[in-house]
Amino acid sequence: MAPPPHRRARALLTTAGFLRELYAGKARVRWAAYVKRAPLARATLAPWRDDPYAQYELIRQRGVLVPGIDRDAVATVNHAMCKAVLRHRSFGTHGRESVGRDPEQFNLSLLEMDPPDHTRVRRVAAPAFTPRRMAAYGESITALVDRLVDEARTRGTFDLQKEIAAPLPISVISELLGVPDADYDVFIRYGAALGTALDGIQSLRHAREALQARGYLERMFTRLIEQRRTDPREDLLTVLAQNEGGAIRPEEMLPLCSLLLVAGFETTVNLIGNAVHQLLRHRDQWALLTADPSLAGRAIEETLRFDPPVQLTSRVCKEPTEIDGRSFRRGQWVVTVIGGANRDPAVFDDPGRFDIMRTDNADHLAFSSGIHYCIGAPLARLEAVSALRAIAERMPNLRLAGPVPMRGSTVIHGVRELPVTA
Repeated sequence: MAPPPHRRARALLTTAGFLRELYAGKARVRWAAYVKRAPLARATLAPWRDDPYAQYELIRQRGVLVPGIDRDAVATVNHAMCKAVLRHRSFGTHGRESVGRDPEQFNLSLLEMDPPDHTRVRRVAAPAFTPRRMAAYGESITALVDRLVDEARTRGTFDLQKEIAAPLPISVISELLGVPDADYDVFIRYGAALGTALDGIQSLRHAREALQARGYLERMFTRLIEQRRTDPREDLLTVLAQNEGGAIRPEEMLPLCSLLLVAGFETTVNLIGNAVHQLLRHRDQWALLTADPSLAGRAIEETLRFDPPVQLTSRVCKEPTEIDGRSFRRGQWVVTVIGGANRDPAVFDDPGRFDIMRTDNADHLAFSSGIHYCIGAPLARLEAVSALRAIAERMPNLRLAGPVPMRGSTVIHGVRELPVTA
């Protein structure tokens, strides 16, 4: 049965408005990239997007703050400025928008909350990621990693991203939340749809995929939360279900669950993939790791600095503010380019060198900074270090087996496939 005429008309108007905004936004980016040769715009487009670090250096040469792609926005790759903006109380995330993304349709939960709401919601989820809880997961993560690596190496040549990097964090975050029988392929597909939505919706097809992903996750979590109300278990969904109507408002529940699930595996999948990719590209560093797999923690920290899964984020100035002699006005957006800040020569010695033995990478911003510091950072580190150690121990002769295609996204950066030979 066809929708009523007024609904059809509204849908057409909405679609037309979406397309106008979408194509206007794309036109601005392409004009900036090809006509003005703006490095930030280029870093969001192929072919520069696959390896954006040269563009970040061009931004650095132009100053601490440079004009952003959108009018009245500025960008920075300066480590001190990025850190100050991310930590400053005068900057927030409320009202975060990008071309084609309707905040009512794509609620990013904690990522776009400011205090006091951010404090209230984060306080409920934070206990699931304490050092004590992470220690309890250590043994099961090691066992899972060993199984995945052993199964993969029997294939000879395989896609490490698909066989190891993806199944591990999906299994772990699903267990932590309390999602039974996680479907890896579905989660990867929907995680990619929602992850790329951080760049802004790119087409009507992309919008459909993102809405489909959101709908699938909402239906799944609605069912599971209802179960936990009558059948509590030792998982985070039970904690959230028992807090609903208290610290957690009903309308905040599903976006938070979706964020914890998707963020819980999307960034870790790419962290593991990026780490192995960089190590295999830098054979001297791979040799160091295979000779001493206990260096896996160092290798992960260097990957977080050198090739982080999250490349940039943004903050909006909530009141006139001055930082290091530079003024920001209310409503002004600042793009903090984490991938560039992590290669700031004022902080890191020879920053373009991938060196797992370096000792000056502790202050990287891969997990952000301030109140929005990644809540799942301890879990991501635990999983990535366990995976890298097992790969180095069990597959010391690992080599790239072909070209490595990169993801077609800007905010989330990583390999799409990682063909290797054990």
